[in-house]
Amino acid sequence: MTFEVFIDFLQAQQLWKVVVEILLLATVFYWILRFLQESLGASVLRGLAVFIVVMFVVLLFFAQQFEMRVITALLTSFPEFFAIGLIIMFQPELRRALVRLGESRLLRRVFRDKGDVINTIVGAVTSMAEKQIGALICLEREVSLNTYVDGGIKLDSKITSELMITLFYPGTPLHDGAVILRDDRLIAAGCLFPLTENPVVSRGLGTRHRAGIGVTEQSDALAIMVSEETGQISFAVRGTITRGLSPDELERTLRQIYVERKDPQSAVA
Repeated sequence: MTFEVFIDFLQAQQLWKVVVEILLLATVFYWILRFLQESLGASVLRGLAVFIVVMFVVLLFFAQQFEMRVITALLTSFPEFFAIGLIIMFQPELRRALVRLGESRLLRRVFRDKGDVINTIVGAVTSMAEKQIGALICLEREVSLNTYVDGGIKLDSKITSELMITLFYPGTPLHDGAVILRDDRLIAAGCLFPLTENPVVSRGLGTRHRAGIGVTEQSDALAIMVSEETGQISFAVRGTITRGLSPDELERTLRQIYVERKDPQSAVA
């Protein structure tokens, strides 16, 4: 095919469609190779490439040249069986790819269940309040808290009651800082927040509570504090703190503000 014929072909087929098809195919192959990289699947893929070139392309060429009809018919139907074989051989890699897709941040935002997250948070806070383990838990909303995340220890792990209790357990390296939750992930621990400078705030509040109020003054985040002296549960939003909440009251408040997105002031009242 000469260059002029190739150009005429592109013009006849509409150039933009050809470009889009090439980009789509390139994207598909890129993601396939990325998922198979550094795995057993990559080695198998290289072996299959050699097999296809040597045993399929070459053999089909000679079969057609010498009119070997049986071999030609078998090789012509080979792609259908080959596709099924690929699914079987690369089953672990395909499963891993689907798991990664399901854990992507975009899909977590679409399908996340904040109700489950709240149950986990309330369970951890209740346990820490009973044991008088001091804690400061911050829930990120629309305003990013990356500034505080960068100053802490990045974790990006699933939110569990056991993990939060362990992080705040007295004597552990991160127990004096705050944890930051984003969607259904615990993204950082040992974070430090600015202390509130509001003169109206009680002087009797400790550093943990003043930091919880401070971060809600600087952002739209929600803060939950547990006092290590009394085990009292407090909640802060928009620079206002509510103290002495029961676990049920905390759960109701979180569901109204964090899930249903009602006005914070009416929810806390």
